[in-house]
This record gives sequence, structure tokens and C-alpha cells, in this order.
Amino acid sequence: MSKAVETKKVVVQTIADKFGAAASVVVVDYRGLNVAQLTELRKQLREAGIEFKVYKNSMTRRATEMHGLEAINEHFVGPNAIAFSNEDVVAPAKIINDFAKKNEALEIKAGVIEGTIASADEVKALAELPSREGLLSMLLSVLQAPIRNFAATTKAVADSKEEQGA
Repeated sequence: MSKAVETKKVVVQTIADKFGAAASVVVVDYRGLNVAQLTELRKQLREAGIEFKVYKNSMTRRATEMHGLEAINEHFVGPNAIAFSNEDVVAPAKIINDFAKKNEALEIKAGVIEGTIASADEVKALAELPSREGLLSMLLSVLQAPIRNFAATTKAVADSKEEQGA
């Protein structure tokens, strides 16, 4: 085989590995963004540990077929960029959605959330969820509420008995 074909196979395998390892993937159309805007988006994503790449659509289609994600291939038309997150499921959707609100040229096309293909609306809904830390703090406050109420009630009873005894 020619060297070009071998190089393309390596790239397809690399993309396939990223799709396999990613907790979430977001596909965007970046047409209309200038270099400064795209650089700012890349910076925000990089700070969150998210990889943001532009690949040829034909290679990306082959890579998704290796993982049974063929349904997302309809979105690989025109200029696309792909954000891969291996840890945080919500972070890429949240960062890209916030950026898209400020820069209307950026369009969320689709995504893959823990191996399931998601539409643009589902990715946007995911972006509206609180972060993992936010959800954990909400859970913690819900768990603490009964204990806090019990402690306050116990203190009130103790204070009233103290007043009666004095």
C-alpha cells in the first residue's frame, strides 16, 4: 500500500481511539468564527482538559463506523471541529454552549454522550445541567438539612429548658 494510505489508516485509528475513550464528544460547525474567536474557544476547552480537533470528514466517518456510531455521520458535512472529553461528560457541552451563546456563528451539530448519539438539542440540555461538583453540593445540602434541623431543634429545646430552670 502507498504511504498516504498507511498514514490515513493511522489517523482513522487515532480518531477511533478518541471516540472509544471519550466520555463525551461534541461536534460543532465553526464556520464564521475568526481566528481570535477560535483560539479563545480552544483555550477554554484546553483549560478544562478537553481536546478540540479538526479532522477530515471522510476519516471521521470511518472512525465512527469502527465504534458503531454511524448515525452521527450525517452531521459530518462541511467544516467541523470535534471536542473530546475523557473525564467530564458535561464540560465540553457547557463550554461550547456558553461560547455559542456569545458567538452565534458557532453551531452545535451533535454529540456522543457515554456512547450514545445525542442531537444538538440534547447536547444543549446537557450543557444546562449543573457540573458534577454542583450536583454533589446540592446532594450534600439536601442530606445535611435534616441533621441541621434536628440540631437546631435540640438546641432550642435545651435553651428553653435552661430558661425554665433559671
